[in-house]
Amino acid sequence: MATTDQPPQSLDPTEEAFVRELSRVMLALPRAVDADIVREAGLPLSEYTPLMHLSEAPERLMRMNELAAACSLSLSGMTRVVSRLEKQGWAERAKCAGDGRGWNAILTDAGFARLEQAWPAFLVSVRRNLVDHFAGQDLAGLTDVLRRVATDSRPSTR
Repeated sequence: MATTDQPPQSLDPTEEAFVRELSRVMLALPRAVDADIVREAGLPLSEYTPLMHLSEAPERLMRMNELAAACSLSLSGMTRVVSRLEKQGWAERAKCAGDGRGWNAILTDAGFARLEQAWPAFLVSVRRNLVDHFAGQDLAGLTDVLRRVATDSRPSTR
């Protein structure tokens, strides 16, 4: 909530249109990518994303709470996803070696192979549904802006 006595500044028509279209993209893009990779590779985005993050992590493992944060899920939601991945042999859980209190999610060789199998469908979908629309744009500059938005948009503890 604003900390000043000033009324909030209204959005001009261009800003309003931008906010509305961004909201549409935030909903439509994951649905489109999910539909594509389920159809082409039989793997939902909700499973592809944690496999991807684990594949990029040192030793292909992450603490469950860190994996949940990386995937924008609650810890209980991530626990359900990792349980599904375990049943398919694509991930394992193990107590954290350092403190023994937390749990790590670990990508198995079979999980890595499954990710590699689904990756082309993900790539085609992301290109078609997002990247190709930005042809000729300053992607590095846009990436910097998105990074700032993500960093500045963390929930406030006030």
